[in-house]
Amino acid sequence: MSDFKNTLPSSLWSTLSRRSSLALLFASAVAIGSLMAPGASFAEDKKAIKVGIISGEDEDVWRVVVAQAAEKGLAIETVVFNDYTQPNEALERGEIDANAFQHQPYLDNQIKTQGYHIVRVGYTGVWPIGLYSKKYTKVADLPEGAVIGVPNDPSNEGRALRVLQNEGVIKLKDGIGILATTADIAENAKKVVIKELDAGIVGRSVEDLDAAVVNTDWALKSGLTPENRIAQEPIADNPYRNFIAVKVGNENEAWVKTLVASYQNEAVKAEFDKVYKGTGLSAY
Repeated sequence: MSDFKNTLPSSLWSTLSRRSSLALLFASAVAIGSLMAPGASFAEDKKAIKVGIISGEDEDVWRVVVAQAAEKGLAIETVVFNDYTQPNEALERGEIDANAFQHQPYLDNQIKTQGYHIVRVGYTGVWPIGLYSKKYTKVADLPEGAVIGVPNDPSNEGRALRVLQNEGVIKLKDGIGILATTADIAENAKKVVIKELDAGIVGRSVEDLDAAVVNTDWALKSGLTPENRIAQEPIADNPYRNFIAVKVGNENEAWVKTLVASYQNEAVKAEFDKVYKGTGLSAY
């Protein structure tokens, strides 16, 4: 190499050396960059994820989802929670990759109050909320001063109060949105007492109440049956469809599309219908 260098003008050799050095630096930067920043392709190639769900009947449904995903090359580990407050916090912290338990009004309120960065990616089912009683068979039979339980989280409380309004038990203020509270009751002709309880408790408290508005999944867990249901919200144009959610920025990843497809199919629908016995309906 030293003899070759001596046959070239020093200015030309200097130019070649600078070019070689620049090329070497560029190649090194590319190599280092590929090690330091995996990029979108890494996320798109994700083969194993964790999905947060609520304990109970949904565990049976998700066993079929897991099997469907495995056939598509995606391994799903379900992480089971016992209340509604945990799955979004776990998703926000990156402890799970997705969750499936909530409707849009609930998520909107969580984003507003907790600042979460979570987005809907695919619908699952809808569980029409109902008014249940073990003492009365018709809404008209509820006595003056009846004690009625409702879920105390903002989205489901407003939903419950609308059921009572639809049945003529109360009347809400005009223009009140879906997040109505007891403070928004404008008329209460029967002077019913609204008792706000945790969504997981209200169904189990029916024995001690005259009636209670209970989410269908919690009604099943509480041993309530359609025979105990004396009223139900409309199904048409229902804004309370549940869905799969992920962190903002992941919604277009390939694994998300596989996850949604693993839920939205006939095998899962058949298990869903079997587990929920018509109290829940597929909503995609």
